[in-house]
Amino acid sequence: MRKKWSMLGLIFVLILSLALSACSNKSAGGKDGDEKAGEKSNAKDTLIYGRGGDSTSLDPITTTEGEAFKVTENIYESLLSYGDEDTTVQPGLAEKWEASDDGLTYTFHLREGVKFHDGTDFNAEAVVINFDRWMNGDAEKFPYYTMFGGFKKDEGHVIKEIKAADEKTVVFTLKRPQAPFLKNIAMSPFGIASPAAIEKYGDDLRANPVGTGPFKFVEWKANDRIVLEKNEDYWMKGYPKLKQVIFKTIPENSARLNALQTGEIDLMDGLNPSDLSKVEGDKNLQLFKRPSMNVGYVGLTVTRKPLDNKLVRQALNHAVDKKAIIDSFYGGFAEPAKNPMPPSLEGYDDSVEEYPYDLEKAKALLKEAGFPDGFEMELWAMPVARPYMPEGMKVAEVLQASFEKIGVKAKIVTYEWATYLEKASKGEADSFLLGWTGDNGDPDNFIYTLLDKDSIGGNNYTYFSNPEMHDILIEAQTVTDQAKRNELYKKAQAIVHDEAPWIPLVHSTPMMAGMSDIANFIPHPTGTDLFTKVEFK
Repeated sequence: MRKKWSMLGLIFVLILSLALSACSNKSAGGKDGDEKAGEKSNAKDTLIYGRGGDSTSLDPITTTEGEAFKVTENIYESLLSYGDEDTTVQPGLAEKWEASDDGLTYTFHLREGVKFHDGTDFNAEAVVINFDRWMNGDAEKFPYYTMFGGFKKDEGHVIKEIKAADEKTVVFTLKRPQAPFLKNIAMSPFGIASPAAIEKYGDDLRANPVGTGPFKFVEWKANDRIVLEKNEDYWMKGYPKLKQVIFKTIPENSARLNALQTGEIDLMDGLNPSDLSKVEGDKNLQLFKRPSMNVGYVGLTVTRKPLDNKLVRQALNHAVDKKAIIDSFYGGFAEPAKNPMPPSLEGYDDSVEEYPYDLEKAKALLKEAGFPDGFEMELWAMPVARPYMPEGMKVAEVLQASFEKIGVKAKIVTYEWATYLEKASKGEADSFLLGWTGDNGDPDNFIYTLLDKDSIGGNNYTYFSNPEMHDILIEAQTVTDQAKRNELYKKAQAIVHDEAPWIPLVHSTPMMAGMSDIANFIPHPTGTDLFTKVEFK
């Protein structure tokens, strides 16, 4: 009798515990809602995004890497935004704006009733404080601000003055017209932070982000996860739909796919082309295709010998079989690159003749440059998968073998991602794998941002500087006639091709995968996705 009662009691306890567990799992969690912040619950209001690398900063102006912007795009907002599927300029924190006929004055009218996550008011003075902070910095601290022609101390700085005309009106006065000015303003790095948070945290804003966006920062466990929660006071009524978004770091593409298949995550980027059939054959999963607006390349740091010799750089270009790389690692979802910008952008010059894969030509150029027996150099391999470079180490090994055929011994080197970027930005690499996903859909965001002398110390890791090209790019920024701009960018591409500071490799079409019940997710060509409207069916 006692034994039977014990069994009944045990069954009762088990039923009770399961019931309590089910109740607790209806919560999306948070710092106090679950056993652990960021644990996935049974309720479909938490989205877990698996990605290849951790963020380097959550203060978007302080970094240039896409893993940071994936997160900060959902925390911060800029004065303007882009279309859901393109880079057309749309309202953001500014509801409307006007530009003067001479292109020197822009007036932004701000939204009413917007608050920062710390409860303070968003207003015109907040915009002024953010831009003052950025323009009084330098390229090492705020690398993306070079989009505005340098900093306040620099002759080329575009912005003459920013004034708060009243609580909800900001006026920008420029020194010269800048054709991509509005597209630049909409970029992720120029998300407006709470002035109170800037004062409170200073440089530690990198780990304590406070914006106006649809999600608020909760937790960051380095190389593991970043947890965001719904901004209940968000100005867009009825949004966001999700209660939590968790960015989970899983370095290997195949491991991320396994995590998706087992339900550990809901969405992943960096899908290997060889794994497409696995997703297509699984009824619980769906494919997402990101529009191509990128370039993957080998950077050749022109300040380091013997890469300071143009003939050496041209020889290395001739030594790379791009088609073989694409066939091996991109599964047909890429095309060979010959210019530093993708063909989807206006101003692309298709008349540029690609360096043919020609080992004898490469050897002849090395001999002419004074290196008949080749030379030794380092080749830095990316430690994380990126949309334009899904398998960096393997690509580096193919390049190493190719260079060996012309007598160039390339020692493969790699570092942790943040260290890799920091050291490369300081010109410490001989050659390095990297790439770029466009921020705003303008050619200026590729050629000027990545290869102009103004961007050295920012995004110009090769330290390439060409005075003639600089004048062309500044003129292309200044004129507003798009046809004239296109011709100027074609001239710039011709210079880059001849000087060869890069080996352009590929323009890829990045593939993503997610659970079949994800709705309203539209991958953006910039690589930074807003989860405001995303929900589960």
